[in-house]
Amino acid sequence: MKVIISKCMMFLLMFSICSMSVNGVPNTKEPVLEKLQAQQQHFRGEEHNPDYDHEAFLGQEAEEFDNLTQEESQRRLSVIVDKIDKNNDGYVTQEELKDWIKFTQTRYIMNDVHSQWDNHKNLENDKLSWAIYRKDTYGFMSDDEAKEAHKSDDSYTYAKMILRDKRRWAAADVDGDGLLSKEEFISFLHPEESVHMKDIVVYETMDDMDKDKDNKISMDEYIADLFPGVEPNEEPNFIKSEIEQFKTYRDKDGDGFLDIGEIKDWILPDNFDHAEAESRHLVYESDSDADGKLTKEEILAKYDLFVGSQATDFGEAIMKHDEL
Repeated sequence: MKVIISKCMMFLLMFSICSMSVNGVPNTKEPVLEKLQAQQQHFRGEEHNPDYDHEAFLGQEAEEFDNLTQEESQRRLSVIVDKIDKNNDGYVTQEELKDWIKFTQTRYIMNDVHSQWDNHKNLENDKLSWAIYRKDTYGFMSDDEAKEAHKSDDSYTYAKMILRDKRRWAAADVDGDGLLSKEEFISFLHPEESVHMKDIVVYETMDDMDKDKDNKISMDEYIADLFPGVEPNEEPNFIKSEIEQFKTYRDKDGDGFLDIGEIKDWILPDNFDHAEAESRHLVYESDSDADGKLTKEEILAKYDLFVGSQATDFGEAIMKHDEL
């Protein structure tokens, strides 16, 4: 579990590639599969990783809290608790926590969209063309060049990214005019948040994991994607757990592979509400008197669950110096 979360929560793997700035314009789409995997893994009762809770509760501010002292983390958390307690009754309910988590998620998405949208100039009637986006983001490579490069080397990162983005662009272009409005651009950057983009998320997952291109995911491909560099026959408990998950829950027809339908059931399960699951988890872990709701004191006592703090003495000294 620890390996998956460290891979997922700080937007690694494809994000480390996609966040590169080309011609000064960042391309910061999240690794959708890893985000969805992390959501599900966190609530399976395996080894707990607080980074997930921090990311869900704080959104884009999670990293900032990591550099604060315990006292400052608790002070800021106290202010946040007052915002969550909408009816000012002195308690935070699961429903209020759920609403807050949805708010932080939406805030992150919209800030990301606004930031990237503003980087693109030469809009056509407040819409963005694929040609402008590709040029701003990838610069030197055209669609045709990407196709040729991908034919000769299907592992060529830039070519693969361009072709993937173009497919995703077409799916996000609801009115089919070849341009994306800002609303359509949201679906392009964050397809996991849009119902009409679910199929493209599943397709991209298959494309990523299916190394031998036989249109199905073997056990070896499954493990290799979740745990790069770790062989399926190795003994760590997290490998054993995932093998059991694959056999028992993922591979529904028992043929030893995941087809496109089984992949969809895995990464986009029906009735899974991330905010609902996370709010329930936070209440369960913090509700010391088991009354089903949280006081500010209960939350602050568990501050490391909600916001954490990794400040060292050196970091603390720097902060104090800056305040002088």
